[in-house]
Amino acid sequence: MNFSQRTRGIVRAIAVAMALALPVMMTVSAADARVGGGGSRGSRTFSAPPSTNTAPGSVAPMNRTFSQPGSPNMGAPAAANSGGLFGRGGMGRGLLGGLAAGFLGAGLFGMLFGGGLFSGLGGLSSMLGLLLQIGLIVLVVRLAMSWWQRRNTPAAAYAGGPDVGPGPQANARSGFGFGLGGGSNAPVEIAPGDYETFERLLGDIQTAWSNEDIAKLHTLATPEMVSYFSKDLEENKARNVTNKVTNVKLLQGDLAEAWREGDSEYATVAMRYSLVDTVLERGTGRQVGGSTQPEEVTEVWTFVRQRGGNWELSAIQQTN
Repeated sequence: MNFSQRTRGIVRAIAVAMALALPVMMTVSAADARVGGGGSRGSRTFSAPPSTNTAPGSVAPMNRTFSQPGSPNMGAPAAANSGGLFGRGGMGRGLLGGLAAGFLGAGLFGMLFGGGLFSGLGGLSSMLGLLLQIGLIVLVVRLAMSWWQRRNTPAAAYAGGPDVGPGPQANARSGFGFGLGGGSNAPVEIAPGDYETFERLLGDIQTAWSNEDIAKLHTLATPEMVSYFSKDLEENKARNVTNKVTNVKLLQGDLAEAWREGDSEYATVAMRYSLVDTVLERGTGRQVGGSTQPEEVTEVWTFVRQRGGNWELSAIQQTN
C-alpha cells in the first residue's frame, strides 16, 4: 500500500468516525429524568423572572410553550412550539436539519466513495475538502444556535418597583421565605397558606409523575403542563423505563414575582429541593439511570389560579 492509498484510508476512517459522532454532538439531550420543564407564565412567558436569594443566577427561557411572543394568553395545543430550530430530542427538521443532512450526505458519506463536495480530488485534496465541509457544518450550526438564542432571549426585563429590602424572613413551617424577589413589587398578595400549597404541589406532582398518574396530574397542573408530562411519560414507555422520584424535600424557597392578568393570578417561586431520582427498567425494576443518593435541584416554578380557585402548576424553568 503506497502513501496515497494509506492517506485515502485514513481520510475514509475519519469520515466514518465523523458521520457517527456528529449526530451525537448535535443531539439535544433531555435536561433531567425528573419532571420536565416548559409551560406558560401568561404575558411574562418570554420575560425572565427576577432573581431571588434561592435562585440568584439567570433562569433558562422556556424550552417549550404554547404561548406566542407578545400574546398575554396561553395558546391552543395546535399552536404549541415544536422546539424551534432544534427539537427537544434531537436535530430539527427545518432549514438546519435539511442543510446538515445535505452536507453529511453529499460530504462525509460521499468521501467513502471518493466524492463529496470536492469530488474528483484525491489524497490531501480530499482531506482538505472534508475539513472545509466540517467547517461549513460548524458555521451553519453556530449561526443557527445564535439565531435560536436571540429568539428565546427574554423580550423585556420585568420592570418592578423598588427593592423590598433584605432577604426573606424564614418560615418555620416550610422552606419558603415571605419576602419578594429582588425588584419585585407584586399586586397579588401571597399568604403563608399559599406557600404551603406550593410546597405540597412540589411533592404531589413528583409523586404523580413517578406513578405515571395522568388523572392526578390533571388536578395539579394546567392542561399544557399535563400534555408535556404525558409526552415525556410516553417517551419513557418507548424506552421501556420508568422514572421514580422520591424523598422530595423543600430546602429553601422564595417568591420572585406575583401578578394578576384578568381573572388569572400568577406566582413565580424559586425552589431549592432535594430528591432521589432513579430510572428503572420496566418489569425487572433494574436501575439503569439516575442515582439512589439524594441530590439538590434549584428550579423556578410558576403557579396559576383563577381568582378564588386553586393553584395549579403552570411552568417549570431550569436555573443556569
